[in-house]
Amino acid sequence: MNLRNIAIIAHVDHGKTTLVDKLLQQSGTYRDNQRQVERAMDSNDLERERGITILAKCTSVHWLDTQINIVDTPGHADFGGEVERILSMVDGVIVLVDAAEGPMPQTKFVVGKALKLGLKPIVAINKVDRPDARITEVVNEVFDLFAALDATDDQLDFPILYGSGKNGWMGMTPDASHDAGMQPLFDLVIKHVAPPVVEEGPFRLLGTILEANPYLGRIITGRIASGSVKPNQAVKVLSRDGKVVETGRITKILAFRGLERQPVELAEAGDIVAIAGLPKGTVADTFCDPSVETPIQAQPIDPPTVSMSFIVNNSPLAGTEGDKVTSRLIRDRLLREAEGNVALRVVEAADRDSMEVSGRGELQLAILIETMRREGFELSVSRPRVVLTKDENGQLLEPVEEVVIDVDEEFSGVVVQKMSERKAEMIEMRPSGGNRLRLVFYAPTRGLIGYQGELMTDTKGTAIMNRLFHNYLPYKGDIQGRRNGVLISNDQGEAVAYAMFKLEDRGPMMIEPGWKVYKGMIVGEHTRDNDLEINILKGKQLSNIRTTSKDEAVRLTPPIRMTLEKALAYIEEDELVEITPKSIRLRKRHLDANERKRAEKTKEAVA
Repeated sequence: MNLRNIAIIAHVDHGKTTLVDKLLQQSGTYRDNQRQVERAMDSNDLERERGITILAKCTSVHWLDTQINIVDTPGHADFGGEVERILSMVDGVIVLVDAAEGPMPQTKFVVGKALKLGLKPIVAINKVDRPDARITEVVNEVFDLFAALDATDDQLDFPILYGSGKNGWMGMTPDASHDAGMQPLFDLVIKHVAPPVVEEGPFRLLGTILEANPYLGRIITGRIASGSVKPNQAVKVLSRDGKVVETGRITKILAFRGLERQPVELAEAGDIVAIAGLPKGTVADTFCDPSVETPIQAQPIDPPTVSMSFIVNNSPLAGTEGDKVTSRLIRDRLLREAEGNVALRVVEAADRDSMEVSGRGELQLAILIETMRREGFELSVSRPRVVLTKDENGQLLEPVEEVVIDVDEEFSGVVVQKMSERKAEMIEMRPSGGNRLRLVFYAPTRGLIGYQGELMTDTKGTAIMNRLFHNYLPYKGDIQGRRNGVLISNDQGEAVAYAMFKLEDRGPMMIEPGWKVYKGMIVGEHTRDNDLEINILKGKQLSNIRTTSKDEAVRLTPPIRMTLEKALAYIEEDELVEITPKSIRLRKRHLDANERKRAEKTKEAVA
């Protein structure tokens, strides 16, 4: 069988998933009468809502007599653990670059990984029909990026295609005829990408993607490095250090044929397949014939940079909105997630009521929390903290990110000022066309927690920020946190509009009349820098004296709306976000006022 394995890599929003849609359509994967789904590869609800790819997925198309396995990879650095593993399965990459934006931080991240693995890229300049396209400059920027990433002469001699994934065409020049559709891309993949290298020897496969299936159990996807495999074949699983994890039999082999996975009776070296039947083997393990003794080398994964505590929800409203509340259920769910997601690290805390979860960034952890609340979980989470480390001399190091902000010139001053307050160092400022500037900073991850929302406010929603892990560098000192205190409910019940109206001069509210509140719950932001306990339940005293109707109609200022990401960035160390399938509430870690005072005194004594 003629076979090619390729990955499509690009920065978020440069059109990977849309391009795959067109490849599926034009290769005849869909029947003429079949309903076609837009962004077919983004099958997860969260992916469709946010318009981003979170999980890597495989598909395959037939072009002439060749089967092309295509992997659609995530574009966010937070999901970089997915990208690194996927690239070890393929023999070539299509680097998709927006004709106006050019190579962005995530392009740099994934291309760097691909070049290090020795993969030969094909560059596709997408969206050439954009009115602000800068085609020649973008091609030069791609070449400069490859050179900066130490590409070999062979890798620098990359072929270039131009086109529009949305309109379904690619050509050798920007003004090529659109009649050929995606044919030039298919032809170039077959000509430029080498067939998979097949090693001699018995069956071996490196686990790359793990998923749970209600009918087949655990399913592992990977590329067969050598030999062949049939259903019911005896195999063993080796860990990265060569220890035997388990032995068993493969119950089913699924091959990717279009968007469907079909059972096959034989799979051979070079093909990307999914196997079922082994309950313990996981990502980065080697699935092999019982005679094999040495595992396949797995790619090392970049370390996590941000951690959070996932705590059992112990608020007075616990268990009223979700059905998965206990520490055992939360622990099992997080350990299951860590098995399939190698970029996550999950450790049980000493008190056994909380789990420490570390990952690549706030977005990755927020996606995990959002997924859990949709599954019916209730939990509390702490403010994200950066993972600090020490060098051999004992100097404290912290994660630093490369931040690229595209902004209108008129707002550049406030962006530079806010970033410098967050201990960021500006390394580049250049025009990016259309009265916009591209600002590049090295900023500590600590300082970026919660900055996205502030940036949107400062720039009237026009700025675009992209982040990429740069390195661990010496600790940059304290960064100014939230300046305002909070308003805390001093009793449990339902919020009353009259009480809220009377308290409006104390600061903006975060709740609406009729919402359930409890003692220790944060209901608003104080106008001053200290916390204030308030009575949000106090109703109007009724009397037998008539009043005019205008006195009855209370008009309240609209409350601050707290999304999950905004809430995580807003809270301080002594506060938690309570997350249920229906609500996101902010609360103090200690609900009782006396306990809060005791904790504060203990903290001051330690300091």
